[in-house]
Amino acid sequence: MLVDTIFYIIGLLMTFYSYALIIYILLSWFPNAKESSFGQTLARICEPYLEPFRKIIPPLGMIDISPLVAILVLNIARNGLQTLSTMIA
Repeated sequence: MLVDTIFYIIGLLMTFYSYALIIYILLSWFPNAKESSFGQTLARICEPYLEPFRKIIPPLGMIDISPLVAILVLNIARNGLQTLSTMIA
């Protein structure tokens, strides 16, 4: 039971982190939004995770698809965690 709770909490945190990444990406559409205190806080949370993906995946012209790949990898990890949780239970 404790293991299920731990997996649930980690999965929930991964979901919230995915939402934070999406919000951070959307902030780039608004002028000066990333420079706000909210934008800077999200940058401190999201950039360490996004940076390795940006090093691997170059931008396509003006479009940076590395955040989409980062969210996809996070969702795959969350689904793997859920599968592992059901296998243990």
